[in-house]
Amino acid sequence: MKNPLSALALAVCLAASSPAAILTYSVYLTGPAEAPPNASPATGTGSAVYDNVLHTLALNVNFSGLTGNTTASHIHGPTAVPGTGTAGVATTTPTFAGFPLGVTSGSYAAVLDLTLASSYNPAFVTAQGGIANAEVALTNSIANGTAYWNIHTSAFPGGEIRGFFAPVPEPGTFVLLGVGLALAGLKRHYNAK
Repeated sequence: MKNPLSALALAVCLAASSPAAILTYSVYLTGPAEAPPNASPATGTGSAVYDNVLHTLALNVNFSGLTGNTTASHIHGPTAVPGTGTAGVATTTPTFAGFPLGVTSGSYAAVLDLTLASSYNPAFVTAQGGIANAEVALTNSIANGTAYWNIHTSAFPGGEIRGFFAPVPEPGTFVLLGVGLALAGLKRHYNAK
C-alpha cells in the first residue's frame, strides 16, 4: 500500500474485528438499589470479569457498613428491564463458596468455572436447558444490565445491598477512538493540500 493512511486504517480495522476474550463489568451496591429500597448506609463496590475463552467469571467485591451480619451473597438475573426489578438466583445457592458470613464488612474474590454445574443455582440451569445455555444467559444478563449482585443480611433477609452490573470500557476502545480521530485529522490535512 502506497498510502500510509490506508495501511493504518487497515491495521485498525483488523484489530477492531478481533473478538474480545475478556469483558469487564463494575457493580456498586447500595440499600436504595434494593427492591424494595431500604435506608441501609452500607455500600459495596465490585467487579465481574468474564473470559469467554476460558469460560470463567472472576468476581471481586468489597463491602462495609452493613446493619446486619451477612447471611448470603449471589448474583440474580435476568430481570425484565435493565437496572430494575427482581429475578431468581442465577449463581451458587445459598451463597458463594467462601463468601464471608456473619460480618458487617469484608471482601470476597473468587473465580467461577462457568462449565461446572456447581457455579449455578440448579433451578437456573434447568430453566436454561443446560449448563452451556446457563453460561450464555448469565453472561448476557450481566452484559445487558439485567443481573445484580445481592448481599443478604440478618437485618434484611431479602437483601441489604445490591447493584446491577455495568460494562467497563476496554482501554482499546479509547485507543481506537484516538486512532480514528487522528486518521480523520490526517485525511482532512491531506485533502486540504
